[in-house]
Amino acid sequence: MPAKIYIDKDADLGVLKNKTLAVIGFGSQGHAHALNLKDSGMKVIIGLYPKSKSRSVAQEYGFEVLDTAEAVKKADVIFVACPDTKIAGIYNADIAPHLTKGKTLLFSHGFAIHFKTITPPQDVNVIMVAPKGPGHIVRRQFVEGKGVPSLIAIHQNPGKDAKKIALAWAKGIGGTRAGVFETDFKEETETDLFGEQTVLCGGVSQLITAAYETLVEAGYQPEMAYFECLHELKLTVDLINESGISGMRFSISETAEYGDLTTGPKIIDASVKKRMKAALKNIQSGKFAKEWIQECETGQKNFNALRKAGQQHDIEKVGARLRGLMPWIKKRDIKGAQAAYH
Repeated sequence: MPAKIYIDKDADLGVLKNKTLAVIGFGSQGHAHALNLKDSGMKVIIGLYPKSKSRSVAQEYGFEVLDTAEAVKKADVIFVACPDTKIAGIYNADIAPHLTKGKTLLFSHGFAIHFKTITPPQDVNVIMVAPKGPGHIVRRQFVEGKGVPSLIAIHQNPGKDAKKIALAWAKGIGGTRAGVFETDFKEETETDLFGEQTVLCGGVSQLITAAYETLVEAGYQPEMAYFECLHELKLTVDLINESGISGMRFSISETAEYGDLTTGPKIIDASVKKRMKAALKNIQSGKFAKEWIQECETGQKNFNALRKAGQQHDIEKVGARLRGLMPWIKKRDIKGAQAAYH
């Protein structure tokens, strides 16, 4: 049975009209939610730690900026827009002591609740509103009068108004313009982690790198390998995004389509699906979450080593040079940008 899609008429912004909404953090999702809600006529305050570099940025946008604990005290709805592994520390120090009966805790990802790094009291609503896109897209689409499809989930509902609050928040950030789907914290968390690890980030990056290395090791020029294995990927993904896999196949040459249909299954074969199932089990059992939390608690040495190795790969050097020849591609100094989340 198809999932119900909630749209503008199903949500009432009036549910939030007389409430104070606190956004804890002013990073990717935090700044987008805050600005969109503000433009929707809501009272939004920002909670940050005293030395956060985001304080001045939030103030320039016209927000009242408070220390996290003060923001939680004043707020009716608290959006915890912080990195997964930092939520527990921030929650225990500045949020939990001020969570009184009737307040609502909101998340855009279920990690902390599902893997129980925090346990909210039973007398507060616990909900999720998760746009299916990064913060800058959530903001851009809203400004253009559109929206990003979003998920909502209800974990605790002592006030009997949790779903109305979630739908109102989704409407306030533009989600109901595109469509809102209901899920639960378990499903959102596990499918999100699985998609990131096996396809969207881990799978794609390793596929690109392996293909690049195969061509270069066979004696082809690195530039040719970069164009064929990385640069043109966006063109294909855009076609898939716009019209599905079959639509992409309709748009490419028959030669490309035949190679897709005959060689693709030999590369991504049953053994890959078997390992995907193993990755999913690690997520479902909590093994991945425990490993990641421990990595963060012990200084992220392995994580930083892996990240550095990736940054130093030849494909990054070749890519930086070739992107410099393509002025139409928006350049981003990812390594130089430090998003302040709380």
